[in-house]
Amino acid sequence: MNCLMTAWHAHEAELRGWLRHRMPNSVDTEDLLQDVFLKAMRQGERFCAITNARAWLYEVARNALADRLRLARNTVELPEDLSADTEEAAAVDSLAACLPRVLSELSPEDREAITLCDLERLPQEEYARRKGLSLPGAKSRVQRARRRLRERLTQACQVRLDATGQVSDFVPRPPLG
Repeated sequence: MNCLMTAWHAHEAELRGWLRHRMPNSVDTEDLLQDVFLKAMRQGERFCAITNARAWLYEVARNALADRLRLARNTVELPEDLSADTEEAAAVDSLAACLPRVLSELSPEDREAITLCDLERLPQEEYARRKGLSLPGAKSRVQRARRRLRERLTQACQVRLDATGQVSDFVPRPPLG
């Protein structure tokens, strides 16, 4: 483990500076630096066999930073009164119950586009590849399917939108038996 401590002391300040330029605050920088050190320690004697310890430490730091930033990007601060609006949540759930029936009334092509790209979150690039379409062609197909779904929801469930485009009212439609 002496080789780990030698490498760490040689590169710790440089790593800290590199991370400090990429992290929002010094506490996050120190946390990430500690994570890198712990990963190096977990290597045990294998760390001594690494030919370029500096490159290895930077690679681990880069991956840890990417993971941390990815988690931070996907996090959204929720309002404290979120749970208080159960009436709106029930309305959304009720409208969602209308979706399977309306989807079943769309053409197979539209239903597939909506199901794959919107419900299963398949990237449109992958959808285009699977269907043998150009990316612009796939995007157009998905947009047309969304428009037809919106028209069917508006007609079948009598969905009404407010001035901001949000659902303001609708009539629930029972699912197919």
